[in-house]
Amino acid sequence: MITKFMTVYPGHIDMPDLGQDATPANERNYSNDQLASVFDKLEAIAKQMDRFGWDTLWLAEHHFQREGYEVLPNLLMLAVHLAHMTKRLKVGCGFNITPMWHPLRLAEDYAVADILTKGRTVFGVGRGYHTREVETLGGPLLDQNANREVFEEQVEILFKAFENESFSHRGKHYTLPPSVPYRGYQLEELTLVPRPVNRPVECWQPIVSATPRAMDFMVKHGIKGLVGGGAATMAEGPIAAYRDAAARAGKQWALGENLGIGIFFHLAKTREQAVREMTPWYEEHVKMFAPLGFVPGITPEQVRAVGQRGGWAAAGVPALEHFMKLGAWFAGTPADLVEHLKKLEARFPGLQHINLSTSICTPQRVMLEQVQWVAEEVMPAFEGTKSMAAE
Repeated sequence: MITKFMTVYPGHIDMPDLGQDATPANERNYSNDQLASVFDKLEAIAKQMDRFGWDTLWLAEHHFQREGYEVLPNLLMLAVHLAHMTKRLKVGCGFNITPMWHPLRLAEDYAVADILTKGRTVFGVGRGYHTREVETLGGPLLDQNANREVFEEQVEILFKAFENESFSHRGKHYTLPPSVPYRGYQLEELTLVPRPVNRPVECWQPIVSATPRAMDFMVKHGIKGLVGGGAATMAEGPIAAYRDAAARAGKQWALGENLGIGIFFHLAKTREQAVREMTPWYEEHVKMFAPLGFVPGITPEQVRAVGQRGGWAAAGVPALEHFMKLGAWFAGTPADLVEHLKKLEARFPGLQHINLSTSICTPQRVMLEQVQWVAEEVMPAFEGTKSMAAE
């Protein structure tokens, strides 16, 4: 049953123009002051979520985005900052892109955040999808096999460092520690200093392709999965694949257990109004993510079309309503959303976490309104959330 409401803020600025007839994604180029405005926006969103009893604010690690879509490069630093501004809100790393990190630097930084936020930082790992940032910062991405190989070894190292008083690692990409003399002895083991105090570490990862290898790896390390939004439709495929991987490991998990299901949403007084208001934000999402392969079913010709101004209908680019039918996007009234979520509860009896996110490029004013509206008219319909939403 749904008891925890979450959202994702990837770090978009308030843009001056929106939609398919507005500035193409690759032509957006903002000043440093405009890009830095995301931090005031982030603070306002976090305070509003904390005020209205939301569980977790997920942030996305990205780099070099002069286009203004995703402008948050260090999630752990932000988690520490936001913990000083809120009372109970958790801040999720959605996600630390491990191929851009040394795994032990990431482990140390998370441990510091865990201690300073008193357990309100939620760890997350991902493989990345922007060649500009992953390849620039030293990780492989064009070679997907190399990307997964590095990622998996890094995660192995992270959990060794978290879970053991001292550890060593010998792998294809890392030898930790190096065999060197140190202050009169030969170095053979390391201790992470500090280690997280809240253990075992709760860790999340996005589920996209849902291959058996990926699912088995997540279950092996107890990693929870986030499904939905732009990365996957609401079909049962990835949800069933995760449950099946758990069964292979001898764990009897119900459908939806240890998962968060994501939906892009927008509330209005009528469904028609909600669709009309959400459409330009949906179109910005397509402009940003279609060339990266994160708009399911779109053709190469349609990808080229979304890089231009207008003409989407003639190219057959799917409209918002198409993805609403698939369940990954929602536009309607609060009562409609309650009904939609109740159906998800029925389909996925193990589901506790629901990730309701406004689309990329939704203005700050609208995001704050939506956070309050969900708390007042949607959350009370779900057991376990009433007292938080009412405070």
